[in-house]
Amino acid sequence: MEMTNEEIIEKIRTTLAEEFEVDVETIQPDAPLIETLEMDSLDFVDMVVLIEQNFGFTVNGNDFVNIKTFQDFYDFIIEHLDKPNDGMEG
Repeated sequence: MEMTNEEIIEKIRTTLAEEFEVDVETIQPDAPLIETLEMDSLDFVDMVVLIEQNFGFTVNGNDFVNIKTFQDFYDFIIEHLDKPNDGMEG
């Protein structure tokens, strides 16, 4: 069953809030991702695992270079969910 973008964003928010033990209300589109979640290098590893478990695609550290805000992160997830995971680079 296809999820809407709103459902995807809601899933991302609740997953991050639980994993990083922050109030879901602090997770706003224009909030800075790393600062809000107080992420360190180990948290990036957790984030990669979370994405793989919850959204079914693999990411690497370079994928986070352009992700500054939660909106960037939502867009990144949604963009990857829309692509068939056939290993081909677009």
